[in-house]
Amino acid sequence: MPHFRSQETVDSALRMSNNGVSDRANAEIHGVAVKTIKRWRRQYQELGLPRGQGFQPTPCPRCDGAELDEAAYALLLGWYLGDGHIVAARRGVYTLQVANDEKYPELNQEIAATMRLVKPTASPCLRGHKTAGYIRIEVRWKHWPCLFPQHGVGRKHLRKIELADWQREIVAKCPEQLLRGLFHSDGCRFVNWATKVTADGETKRYEYIRYQFWNESEDIRNILTDALDLLGIPWRKPRINAVAVSRKEGVEALDRFVGPKG
Repeated sequence: MPHFRSQETVDSALRMSNNGVSDRANAEIHGVAVKTIKRWRRQYQELGLPRGQGFQPTPCPRCDGAELDEAAYALLLGWYLGDGHIVAARRGVYTLQVANDEKYPELNQEIAATMRLVKPTASPCLRGHKTAGYIRIEVRWKHWPCLFPQHGVGRKHLRKIELADWQREIVAKCPEQLLRGLFHSDGCRFVNWATKVTADGETKRYEYIRYQFWNESEDIRNILTDALDLLGIPWRKPRINAVAVSRKEGVEALDRFVGPKG
């Protein structure tokens, strides 16, 4: 049956409806009216394709043996551990949400693209917050808890966060991607300064680039430092909830795959 919208849009909307997304949210995501979503579902039912049939659910790398883009997964894992969480939706579906400052549109698009690489059929939704100044990137799927077994009740720093063996194997292969996600979510790259006294007794100020990561979870900080160790990047803890990389060789290494946010 012909549609004014592309068949790709229709297929995406019906797939999200099959995954439990409400008609109103589905309409907002695809830029159509709520009645259009309802009409598409009725039309396909009349054609013998009831809601929930005719569109195969996205297979899970853990449950179904589907292929997983490991580099993209390591990057998304870093974002999830830093500024992400998973919430239960309807019909056994879960929503992965990653929050990021709205002033970094390129990073927000990178997060959405990474979600699509991990879940190839995803249609990420970017939702702005009117007063808080951040963007929330969302994708729904029944299998997010399979890919992120760290999901649980309560804040991450109040419970045990430990990578599964299969996650550690991916991180060992893709530590750069994990570190990029972690530093861009809960870290920053900035210019620091210090003073030193010269041989003639003069005090001079000098500046240097520094990376710093803040997280209240000791487990997540350890995941970050383990990845730094894999790459031989020197680090230190300037305070109990922070990890810093300030030596020149370490900063140069991080600049190759993390770099400034903007």
